[in-house]
Amino acid sequence: MVSVIEVLLALIAVVVAYYYPRLGSSWFQWAEQRLARLARRGTLAVAVVGLLALAARAAVLPVLGIPKVMQHDEFGHLFVAQTLLRGKLANPTHPMWVHFETFWILMKPTYSSVFPPAQGLVFAAGKIIGGSPFVGVWLSVGLMCAAICWMFQGWLPPGWALLGGVLTVMRFAFFNYWSNGYHGGGVAATGGALVLGALPRIQGHARTRDALLMGLGLAILANSRPYEGFVFSLPIVAALLVWLVKKPTAELGIAVRRVALPLGLLLLVAGAATGYYFWRVTGSPFRLPYQVYDEAYKQARYFIWQSPRPEPVYHHEVMRKFFKGQAMLDRRILVTPEGWIGWGALKAFSFWLFFIGPLLTIPLVMFPRVVRDRRTRLLVVACGVSLSGLALEKAFLYHYAGPMTGLVLALVLQSMRHVRVWRRDGEPTGLALVRWIPLLSGVMVLVTLAAILLRWPLPSVWADPMVYQGMPYRPSVLADLERREGKQLAIVRYRFDHNIGDEWVYNEPDIDAAKVVWARDMGPRENEELINYFQDRHVWLVEADERPPKVSPYVEGAR
Repeated sequence: MVSVIEVLLALIAVVVAYYYPRLGSSWFQWAEQRLARLARRGTLAVAVVGLLALAARAAVLPVLGIPKVMQHDEFGHLFVAQTLLRGKLANPTHPMWVHFETFWILMKPTYSSVFPPAQGLVFAAGKIIGGSPFVGVWLSVGLMCAAICWMFQGWLPPGWALLGGVLTVMRFAFFNYWSNGYHGGGVAATGGALVLGALPRIQGHARTRDALLMGLGLAILANSRPYEGFVFSLPIVAALLVWLVKKPTAELGIAVRRVALPLGLLLLVAGAATGYYFWRVTGSPFRLPYQVYDEAYKQARYFIWQSPRPEPVYHHEVMRKFFKGQAMLDRRILVTPEGWIGWGALKAFSFWLFFIGPLLTIPLVMFPRVVRDRRTRLLVVACGVSLSGLALEKAFLYHYAGPMTGLVLALVLQSMRHVRVWRRDGEPTGLALVRWIPLLSGVMVLVTLAAILLRWPLPSVWADPMVYQGMPYRPSVLADLERREGKQLAIVRYRFDHNIGDEWVYNEPDIDAAKVVWARDMGPRENEELINYFQDRHVWLVEADERPPKVSPYVEGAR
């Protein structure tokens, strides 16, 4: 319903601009004159956009509240934060680790998350600053919107950069799942914006601060979305190298001292830190935690040319079903040309719906002119390279494309600039269209808010947490167990038809010290072994698939 309304609003924008191009022109002109003053003050404009993003999410807090950690990936990222807050990079393997195996958590060679550390660092910062990892999510989205606005200022005139910052806030800060969950996306988008925004500044002024900002962005990408960040950075780094090579001999030394040397030193330090993190987790500075986990559990592989691995030995049926299901999906959709085309089309549609949508599609009628525009040709090339990299991956979730968020919006804005000068029979039709798009984008924010209040079904691109409302039981059971006296051991039993997305077995980094320990039901003998290890705990059987879930004292030998 919400997507249908956005399509209707897009049609309204086209009709009004075509037949009534001067409607509201005096009001639009008044607003543009005042916003232009702010836009010319670059640093202030960036700060205003960042604060606007923070205010946007805070404004809908009474409606959406603070989201709960409920999904596999979210627990994995939170585990990084919990480990860091203990002053550690990894945890020792627990002697009873087989009982605690779960998704996206390594058990060997260390007890650690499989994910890169950037998102976990954000959650840890949120916990320190505001007592909740969600504070980190909130701040990261504000920084993302500010960084993207700063990036626009390097590529576009000030007024367009400010408009792009406001559009970013409306699309990502209110109801988008990057601001309402713990999957990430905002961190990688910030890294991409810093890298892309630093390039024209370096080429124009060769300042050390811009080189350091590019290095910071590259480090963020390497520690949030390593593969997608690497692909995204390739054309930008190539453009930087071309700029250096083309420098006259008299200027080359200055460029090396101000740009290449500081950038290289920062990347050397960041690379050493990342390698040290990997070494502590996997035992090798060149081996990612995800690689170790994949080899131990996953049959499906990353890229479209890779065949599934042989089925490994699984200790738990729920994990076998999950990973075998991924491999079977690969076989179904990637063995025929029709499957490849259909899967590619679905990924392309998902990308479009998330980053662009019907309203921002309107100006793309001028995209052929953007392609021919020398000022932004590198943006087109960088977008093509990133999309090609995404196409080579079998899976796609929206935050995979996080690094190219600002890039995509920059191309939309450049298309809007070309639309703006289009006139029909001397009438400012293009100008009217450009003016109505941000206004109706604001209307879409209100429409989505109304949809949430009225409990309409929502597309996940707008309000992903709403999709998880069918899985609210673990937090309430955990809260109940935490209220009980003494330490608790919860042995979780699933039915044969268990929803593999509804996972209960996630533990804290220090399992032995945790108030509540979650373990998998492995049968009477194995369960007894675990119970003997935790002799000081009250033991419960949690039948997770009952409605409501049934929690009862564990009876020895019960099945």
